[in-house]
Amino acid sequence: MSKKKAFALRINEEMLKAVEKWASDEFRSTNGQIEWMLTQYIKEHNREPKSKKNTTNKSDS
Repeated sequence: MSKKKAFALRINEEMLKAVEKWASDEFRSTNGQIEWMLTQYIKEHNREPKSKKNTTNKSDS
């Protein structure tokens, strides 16, 4: 699992209330709901980060 980084987000009060309500309806924390929303948006728009290629050196046999 990748390490999570802290990130400050400024959001208008009405939007935050809507996200908090949605999170409550889905039994998630507000932070978890925002992360889920971002993940879904990224997947829907094919913006997932490219995976790193295996760069380990093979030993000589």
